[in-house]
Amino acid sequence: MFGAVALPLAAQETAGVETDAAMPSEDAAGAKTGKDCKPGFGCVTNLPLPRFVSLKGDEGNARRGPGLTHRIDWVFTRPGMPLMITAEFEHWRRVEDQDGAGGWVHYALLSGVRTVLITLDMAELRSKPDLRAPVEAQAEMGVIAKVIECQPDWCRISADGQKGWVEKTALWGVLPGEIIE
Repeated sequence: MFGAVALPLAAQETAGVETDAAMPSEDAAGAKTGKDCKPGFGCVTNLPLPRFVSLKGDEGNARRGPGLTHRIDWVFTRPGMPLMITAEFEHWRRVEDQDGAGGWVHYALLSGVRTVLITLDMAELRSKPDLRAPVEAQAEMGVIAKVIECQPDWCRISADGQKGWVEKTALWGVLPGEIIE
């Protein structure tokens, strides 16, 4: 899997690890239940769920549950990698990568800087959000790019000094119809 490394269970310390039964109470969508929670919003930040963030540093441990005593299931190793937050509990955010792999990550390891992952080989960066506009550059599948702005069907991105508009269908890290200014 690109961007996440599975750790062998034998290499992980299991002494003192909480079981899944110690997880916060969750509803069918995986959001923490409670009277302060609005449907579709995080209980801690009151921000929309799901939403996208990026990996702040070079490495981020994704744990089985929200706490340091939970086993590490994944280690994200790509700086700036876009991640989707699906739940919140105190200082922890449950995240997923493009393949659905992930777990609970401490919020200090995440950034609000919006990035996307190119999912189409040789995606075309155009001068305008129009299929007839000139191609300014191309990006290989797997490239992480910074989001400059998004319209309903296009995003303007920047990667390795190149900028251009890419169709959202070639990106992972933005919601369909999402507008970013």
